[in-house]
Amino acid sequence: MPSNRRIRILDIPVDMVEYSAAMEIFKKLMSTVDCSQIVTPNSEIIVNAAKDKELKEIIEQADLVIPDGIGLVYASRIMGMPLKERVTGIDFLSAILGYLEETGQSIFFLGSKPGDGSTLGVAEQAAEKIKEKYTNLNIAGIHHGYFKEAEEEALVKKINESGADFLCAALGSPKQEKFVFQNRNQLKVKAAIGVGGSLDVWAGTLKRAPEFYRNHGLEWLYRFIQQPSRYKRMAALPLFMIKVLLSKLKGGK
Repeated sequence: MPSNRRIRILDIPVDMVEYSAAMEIFKKLMSTVDCSQIVTPNSEIIVNAAKDKELKEIIEQADLVIPDGIGLVYASRIMGMPLKERVTGIDFLSAILGYLEETGQSIFFLGSKPGDGSTLGVAEQAAEKIKEKYTNLNIAGIHHGYFKEAEEEALVKKINESGADFLCAALGSPKQEKFVFQNRNQLKVKAAIGVGGSLDVWAGTLKRAPEFYRNHGLEWLYRFIQQPSRYKRMAALPLFMIKVLLSKLKGGK
């Protein structure tokens, strides 16, 4: 069971970690035998977990829960147990890639759209870009994220046969968290992380918010400008803050 220091936001646990502390925990997880799970909740995932019992239980049992989202930092201040910084999933993944390259441990990329015969799939494009930066990184395998439940057993077998030490699942939440959790006893990787659209960013099919937006906690606004169709998902942040304020007024978690 997790032993990291945790706070609860809307009764969902979040580790009180900075990047350096999160990396130290990650390194320890990579020395274990069983598949450890790392989750990267933002405001939207916290709101969903408060309604989804399975997702909440997954986060409860996760070995590392990093605060990926400025909303969590604001909420922690309201709750009187402030997080020192957000630990964004894509930046944490970048640090992981550097560590894996240094140690010689391998990674399996799972997620995003497949190729159409004339173009590579997003995960394959991302892998090519990643190899340009991390030239000695050992990529054990790649698979797209458009698979059916009936195909999961074969996919887990493919991941295991690749010999990968680490699994990067970019399937979107809650699919990525549930995939890892439901298969954790069969997966032979040492650890796995769910990182949403990170492979799309690496591949260049989705632009990451410029530094100004990131530094001021406005990535949600940039995503809305890029994809106005996400307006329903964008409503999660103000809804989250309202729920946190109400929870604080009621003396809850």
